[in-house]
Amino acid sequence: MALVQVDFFSQSLMRTVTFQAIIPTDKIIKGKVQTEKKTFKTLYLLHGVFGNYTDWVTGTRIQRWAQDNDLAVIMPSGENKFYIDNERTQEYYSKFIGEELVNFTRRMFPLSDKKEDTFIAGLSMGGYGAMVNGLKYYDTFGYIASLSAAFLIESYPNAVDGDNVGYLSKRSFLESIFGDLNQLQGSDKDYKALLLKIPQKQIPKIYIACGTEDFLIKENRDFRDYLIEHNVDVTYEEGKGTHEWDFWDRYIYRVIQWLPLKQQAGISSGHIDG
Repeated sequence: MALVQVDFFSQSLMRTVTFQAIIPTDKIIKGKVQTEKKTFKTLYLLHGVFGNYTDWVTGTRIQRWAQDNDLAVIMPSGENKFYIDNERTQEYYSKFIGEELVNFTRRMFPLSDKKEDTFIAGLSMGGYGAMVNGLKYYDTFGYIASLSAAFLIESYPNAVDGDNVGYLSKRSFLESIFGDLNQLQGSDKDYKALLLKIPQKQIPKIYIACGTEDFLIKENRDFRDYLIEHNVDVTYEEGKGTHEWDFWDRYIYRVIQWLPLKQQAGISSGHIDG
């Protein structure tokens, strides 16, 4: 297995950016190195606020599970920008995630170019980013997984500034990322609106999980219900936990079990604690 750090110039962001990649090559089996030429199924994995491209490797056992399942994992940085396009600042994170990063990594590594082999997932801010970009680029991603996702855009028009308001909840901060908060619903930053634009048979398969003590549990349940109402193939799970790495470590493993990988048969919707 190779853990690679890559710096390259992004035209979508107009600067040099960094990502980490787990490439499960050259396994040691019974004391011998097994080198097999193949293309890998790929998971594009997005971190949450205040994090960067190293978070998933330091916070979970993703390296071990990627190697065990012959899964390539690509982990970029989102820089608190929610992985969406921002016309005012000319930072096109959505295009970066859904087009440029996919194309670049497919040229660099032996990755499958099939939709059914290309997945996107994330936690919190990254859970929102995975859902939005997975739906926006549904021709690219066959599976979407969101953990403790920040499905909050319906509340953003009510945001205010003030000394007692948290950094991520300030209206000025949200406007710097999303623009006019009153124009969010129905836009390409709205997961519900994006879903309705996709032909039913082309909607990616969706997995959502959230901790029962997480402050985002209501929003995750609400979006689950919305998906069910629209006959979407969704697997939804809850388990004991708050907004923290112990939960995400357990449930990124559940995501890998759910994905169509050679060693896994999938899981059903339910409630788990372990």
